[in-house]
Amino acid sequence: MMSARQVFRLSSRMRCFSSTAARPAAEVKRLGVIGAGQMGLGIALVAAQKAQVPVTLVDSSSASLEKGLAFAEKLLAKDVSKQRITQDQADAARTLLTPSTKIEDLASADFVIEAVPEIPELKFDIFGKLAQICPKHAILATNTSSISITRIAASTTGGNPTDTTNSSRVVSTHFMNPVPVQKGVEIISGLQTSAETLETAVAFCKRLGKVTSVSADSPGFLANRILMPYINEAIICLETGVGDRDSIDAIMKNGTNVPMGPLQLADFIGLDTCLSIMKVLHTETGDSKYRPSVLLRNMVDAGWLGKKSGKGFYDY
Repeated sequence: MMSARQVFRLSSRMRCFSSTAARPAAEVKRLGVIGAGQMGLGIALVAAQKAQVPVTLVDSSSASLEKGLAFAEKLLAKDVSKQRITQDQADAARTLLTPSTKIEDLASADFVIEAVPEIPELKFDIFGKLAQICPKHAILATNTSSISITRIAASTTGGNPTDTTNSSRVVSTHFMNPVPVQKGVEIISGLQTSAETLETAVAFCKRLGKVTSVSADSPGFLANRILMPYINEAIICLETGVGDRDSIDAIMKNGTNVPMGPLQLADFIGLDTCLSIMKVLHTETGDSKYRPSVLLRNMVDAGWLGKKSGKGFYDY
């Protein structure tokens, strides 16, 4: 007899394989994005430019919205100056972005992408509200990099897990950072996610010019399951004296043709984010190979979080 974990994994894999099923993807005419930080703003801007759909950008902070839209202006101006787009195209994208501090303004969205910090309770609260606010055909997507999609989907059931009316339309669209530059997107189905929801998510991300990869709902999904242990091992090599910072980054850049070494990459991601994901992998798998480096923990405790704090493995 299979264990509950084996049943869960088998079901997730079956959903991945079903992505090629002949199911029509629903048309997305209006997008909602929750969170005006770097990720949310990037998703909103790419949707306005590539898919040319109206986007309602929601954040509880007016200051965050103002900062995000100012950053969008800067990105559009840069693209115009480099002749990647015309001024008319920049103006058109700008008019498609509508800021709001009210989640209720997503009542007419066909597709909503949540891009708030990796705080489970915050995401559960948001999805519980979206299930009540959004039309019943709307896809409810999360940009989470580590939290179980199945758990997020369960927050939409109102305490009745057998009613999958809302949970079946929850999926993850995990964009890579920075969104306007990186082409990759992970599409992750929860246990409840319907085949139609998966198809619609894949089709919409392709409209955004992205290359999609489908993953099972397993700790770390694909990108972080592979990337974070690589970064963590590089930190352990530094911690134990196998090599110094420059040697570690240089051998990976010049030996495997990656654009930046693992320690520099960790600084750009944020060492607190790296630690958080490693903790999730270690806790949820119970596998010691995912134990976070002691040096990584110490640097986060010191407030040396990488580029965003001005100091990490490098000084900024």
